[in-house]
Order: sequence, then structure tokens, then C-alpha cells
Amino acid sequence: MTSPTDDRPPKLPRGWLRATIVSTIALAFVGAAAGFVAFLSQLRGAETVPDRKADGIVVLTGGSSRVSDAMELLAAGYGRRLLISGVHPTSTANDISRTLPENQSFMTCCVDLDRTALSTRGNAAEARRWAEGRRFKSLIVVTSNYHMPRALVEFSHAMPQTTLIPFAVVGEKWREEPWWTSPPTLRLLLSEYVKYVAAELRVRLENFGIDLWPEMSEQPAGVQPKRPNTAQAN
Repeated sequence: MTSPTDDRPPKLPRGWLRATIVSTIALAFVGAAAGFVAFLSQLRGAETVPDRKADGIVVLTGGSSRVSDAMELLAAGYGRRLLISGVHPTSTANDISRTLPENQSFMTCCVDLDRTALSTRGNAAEARRWAEGRRFKSLIVVTSNYHMPRALVEFSHAMPQTTLIPFAVVGEKWREEPWWTSPPTLRLLLSEYVKYVAAELRVRLENFGIDLWPEMSEQPAGVQPKRPNTAQAN
């Protein structure tokens, strides 16, 4: 007589399940490490002058010397106008010009301030509106070297028909010591890598019509959005 339990599938040994979990974790770790290495390979270790001019220049606030480098590019004729994106609402053109005395004349003729953007995605959206309003077809994008990969992801997605020319700003700490010997720099790079992967994932999903993280473009009347420190946001 056949037992009713004879038709049950055999139970998998616990060792097999444990090995599967460990292998999955190991593969995920190797994949993340390989991705981090690929991310690091995109970072420039020295500032390189653009090989051509553009219609306009966009600089993303949040890192030391970004704005001053962008102003130097404007003064050298690499673009007709400059957009400083992510300016704090309380900052004025005079506040910025005082920090750049050698380029004060350009602040009145050729510089526009964007106080709306709160994130890299917002920077890209505001830069698109700025470029479209002036019929610019090419832009030099100025931001820190560690932030450039994510910025290009956002800008390329926001304005696929615009030619983007990166100008990566290299900070003094990056020049003075290797990033792997500086815990703060390593933490910054790991954090930026996670944000970069998240941006890549969001953009790919949006290409399929899936928007998991819609950008909040409007705030209720009378509500002032909480503005993060731009150096941390970007």
C-alpha cells in the first residue's frame, strides 16, 4: 500500500539553501565592486580645457571652485552665457561677484542665476529650460569630477538633443592625496556611486514609461521647500 507522503517532492538540504544565499550575496558584492571600479574610471584626475566652444555654460553649485572655474571659461569665450544652477534663494548676484572680483563685469551682462533647483535632476531640468529659451544646442557642464558621471546621466536624459561637453573640476584634496587614503573622500565617493546607480536605474525605468521618483516641480502656496546644503545635495 502506497503512503500518501510518497508523492511529496524531496526536501532540499539546508546546506544547499545556505550555499545559494551565500553565492547570491557574493555575486552582488562582486557586481557592486566592479561597478564602483567602473565609476572611478570615469573620474578625471586633472582639469582639462574643453576641446571646443559651446553655446552656453552651466555650472552646478555645491563644490569649491566650480563657479570660479565656470566664470573663467566664460571669460575665455567658451560660451556666450553662463547659468549658475542651484543658487541659494538668499544669495544675490552681488554676493557672487564679490567672491569673483576679476570677473565682476560678466555678472551683469552674461550670467543667469537659477534658484529653483534643489538636486542634480532639478539642475538638469532648469538647464533644459534655460537652453531651450535661448535656442542653445550645446552646453559645457561644470561640476566636480566625482559628481560629473551622475550629472551627465541627468543632463543627457533631460536634453537628449543637446551636445554636452563636460568640464570636471578637481578639488585640492583630490590632488593632494589618493582618495583611498582619505576616509571622508572614500565615503563621499561611495555615496556618490550609490546616487549614480540610482540615477541610472531611474532613467532606464523612465525610458520604459515607469517613473518611480517623480520630480516635485511645484510646492503648495505659502509653503517654502526645505533646501538642503547644495554641497551635500550635489
